[in-house]
Parts: sequence; C-alpha cells; structure tokens
Amino acid sequence: MEQRILGRTGHPVSVVGLGTWQLGADWGEVEDKDAVAVLDAAVEAGVTFFDTADVYGDGRSESTIGGFLRDNPDLDILVGTKMGRRVDQTPENYTLSNFRQWIDRSRTNLGVDSLDLVQLHCPPTAVYSSDEVYDALDTLVADGVIRNYGVSVERTDEALAAIARGNTASVQIILNAFRLKPLDEVLPAAKAAGVGIIARVPLASGLLSGKYTTDTAFAENDHRNYNRDGAAFDVGETFSGVDYETGLQAAREFAELVPEGVTTAQAALAWIIAQDGLSTVIPGARTPEQARANAAAAGSAGVAAGMADAVAAIYDRHFRATVHPKW
Repeated sequence: MEQRILGRTGHPVSVVGLGTWQLGADWGEVEDKDAVAVLDAAVEAGVTFFDTADVYGDGRSESTIGGFLRDNPDLDILVGTKMGRRVDQTPENYTLSNFRQWIDRSRTNLGVDSLDLVQLHCPPTAVYSSDEVYDALDTLVADGVIRNYGVSVERTDEALAAIARGNTASVQIILNAFRLKPLDEVLPAAKAAGVGIIARVPLASGLLSGKYTTDTAFAENDHRNYNRDGAAFDVGETFSGVDYETGLQAAREFAELVPEGVTTAQAALAWIIAQDGLSTVIPGARTPEQARANAAAAGSAGVAAGMADAVAAIYDRHFRATVHPKW
C-alpha cells in the first residue's frame, strides 16, 4: 500500500488507515475477538496507522489495540490517540495537569512509555489559539511521554489556527464527498506548512457505502440512531450533519458515478485519497471483510479521475445550503 509521510511526525503511514471508534462503542456491539480480527485483517492488507481515542468505549479501543500490538511486537504501526473529552468542555480544563493524567491513562491502555501521536479531541474553539495549551503540549514532548501532537477539529477555522502553530504535526478533519469545505483552505495550508491531514468520517457514517436504505435499522447504542440531531455530541459526526433522507438521496447520486469493478465505498475512499495534501484516510470497519475492502481502495486511485465536477454538483444540491449552521 502507498505510504505517505504524516506531516511533522516524519513517519510514513498507509494512505488508508483504520479508525477504531467502532471497536470501542457507539456503532453497535463488537465482540473482543471480532475487534482483534479487524485489526489483524487491516494489518495484513497493508494498514500501518490506527486512530483511536481515550473515550472510545472508555478506553476499550485503546486497550484492544495495546493488546494486539503486544501480541505482534514486530509490527511497525503508528497509533494516534485523542484526549480531552473526558471532562466538561470548557477551555479551563485543557491544562498540563489534566493532560498528564489523560496521557498516563492512554499510555497504560496502549502499553507504551511514549505515545506516537496525541490529538486534542475536538475541544472548545478557544483551545486552538491558546499559547498555554501548546506550551503544555511542547512540555509533554520534551518530557518524552508523547512524541508528536496534533488536533482533531470540527471547523475549518480551528484547523487553520492549529496549522499556524510551529509544532502541530497533524490535523484530523471530516472530509468526504459530502463535506468539501476543507478543500478550499485547510488542505492547501496544511501542505504548505508540512502538516499532515487525517480524513475522518470518510464514508459519511456509512452513507457512502451505498448499502443503506430508508428501511435500514441501527442499533439503539449506535450513534446513527441516537445522535441524528446532535443530542449526544457534534451532529456533524453523524451523516455529515444532514437529515438521513437527504443523505440517502445524495448517496444514490454518488453511486451512479461509480464504475464497474469497485464498490461505492472504495470509490468514495479513492476520491479522498486523490485530494492534494491528504496524508491518510481512516475508515472504520466492524468486520475483517470491511477492513480488507477499505484497504483495497488504495489501489483504486484512478477511479477518482473525472469525478470532481459531479461530486461538487451533488454537494451543491444537497449539502451547501442544508449543512448544519456550525459549518
């Protein structure tokens, strides 16, 4: 699989990584053995980047990855975790003292002395411009408990604020065929600054898998059921912030663009991979088959050729005017 340098980490990562939110919680139940099977299948398919967070299953996702890496000590996998969502979301909680506590917990879960990459997990907007926050992160790098730090963002202005900081290694942002705004400023700015871009929610919560219909039922503990209106966390994390029916119509139109020989999901991932400045894309997978299929999208880059205008037209019809006001 193609490897790209993840920004200022200087470390190569597979252009298709693995998002592991679903291995912890909020996407329906996943058995421990099935979670390990997903990790194993992803690695066999060439994946070298795992993305997790300390709140995914209250540490379950981190612990699963930690156990997997202990059982496979020869693997060269870069793990990016996230911190900050374990407390009330006020800027005052983003302190060096709290960072140390959160990082120590993640180090224990992952079974490592130093974390490869720690990302602030969509904190309040003011945090991205706080000198004290970046000073604290620099201190943790100097102490050797983390090697690199980045941010996960909801908004483009948050991304740009973080990119302007000299030691920000990476920015994680929602980017898919239904969320095009990052292409305007964020990816060009990141490329110019040498900051990595991690594209999350690449399949728009599964809409771009091409498998959902109006009859699709989601489990009670699946965020695609309980967070459609942003009741639990940011609504942009679920179906790109639009109502389900609108998303389904857009997904049908996207599917019409997909040539024979690839799935709709692979075409959606290939479109992201083709964007200039993209480091890695992190689709989730609940089965080994999904992990393998996602990884195979890395070999389908040519599928994206000629799709730009049609994707933009779908976005204009269904998303530009209706996307949640936060964006």
